[in-house]
Amino acid sequence: MSGFRGFCRLLGVAGGTSTVVLLAAQNSKDGQFLKSRFLLNAETDAKVRRSAKWDYNWDARNPATNPSMDPPSNARRNIILIRHGQYNLEGQEDKDRYLTELGLQQAKITGERLAEMALPYTSIAVSGMKRAIQTANIVHETLPNVPLLPQDTILNEGSPIEPDPIEPSWKPYFLKHHIDGARIEAAFRKYFHRAESAQTEDSYEIVVCHANVIRYFLCRALQLPPEAWLRFSLRHASITWLVIRPDGEVNCRGIGESGHFPVDKLSVT
Repeated sequence: MSGFRGFCRLLGVAGGTSTVVLLAAQNSKDGQFLKSRFLLNAETDAKVRRSAKWDYNWDARNPATNPSMDPPSNARRNIILIRHGQYNLEGQEDKDRYLTELGLQQAKITGERLAEMALPYTSIAVSGMKRAIQTANIVHETLPNVPLLPQDTILNEGSPIEPDPIEPSWKPYFLKHHIDGARIEAAFRKYFHRAESAQTEDSYEIVVCHANVIRYFLCRALQLPPEAWLRFSLRHASITWLVIRPDGEVNCRGIGESGHFPVDKLSVT
């Protein structure tokens, strides 16, 4: 590598609304000095622009906008979204879309990971679909003191909104996205909001559901374009962690985390 002396020497010259970058590299084989020039336009109409500012009343609970509301809580809500484990894709009905042997192992590994994190979990919510119910039951076995809430079908899988861009492999399933979308949006409004005034301590709420639902929740919570949901990929039994602060800001502590799995236990569909 000694022949690469001077490789990638970067010089920047700024002037007006444009920047000229000179990249000089030395060829290691014949010593010939190569020069490449790149002109980077930074005009005022550049594509990279500031997006809309944060909407602090996204959950209709901003005291500044709604002065008649009860005094706000100082607690944070941690929403920990768990995707179900790998399941039988050959099943035509929900009852036949049960976890595979690998999916059962994945659910157990994620349950053990949550137990290792030793957070003061508040509850475990779960959709009404078999693969999520199985996953939640296994997670609950590792967290027996955390209440397992009744199944909530509003969290069922579906097509939240037509994605942009549309991937060739994508197609709406179960119900058309304009029907599923209303339900999944209602689920977002039910589970995502700042703490109620009566909440005095931070909560850690586990929600076991599905990839499309989680990806839509992620976009909505972070005020990203909701049609961007298909740009994310989530592994089975992965962990996505969002924090809703008292002032209405939302932070993401992890998206589709799967580092707790051995390589041979990873899967995604």
